[in-house]
Amino acid sequence: MFSEVDPRSPTPLYDQIASRIRIAIAAGDLVPGRSLPSVRHLASRLRVNPATVVQAYRALAADGFVEMRQGSGTFVCEVGTGRKESERSAQARQLVRGLLSEAARRGLSAGDVAAAFRAELGSEVE
Repeated sequence: MFSEVDPRSPTPLYDQIASRIRIAIAAGDLVPGRSLPSVRHLASRLRVNPATVVQAYRALAADGFVEMRQGSGTFVCEVGTGRKESERSAQARQLVRGLLSEAARRGLSAGDVAAAFRAELGSEVE
């Protein structure tokens, strides 16, 4: 989850960080009460400015995914099942939009992508 960020991506770095944490919470990989890495630690690990991590944590706090406690750190909040499902659905749609955009750049149609998706999903079922 905290592996790398892509500085070449059109998505701001703070949003990349926040997005990964949101999906980890929605998937249950980060449980309520768990502390997130300190701002300095995560910034060092990702090789970004600490202000970028602060911005990501603040965005998550504003959305109710984490609680920032002065002097104690940042902790995962309890997020309802509906909110988790909504976040997972939003993340999936974002992935699909990115895939379709990349496919268009390569000259592939949405139908081509859908057929490839069906073929891949069919091979996983077998």
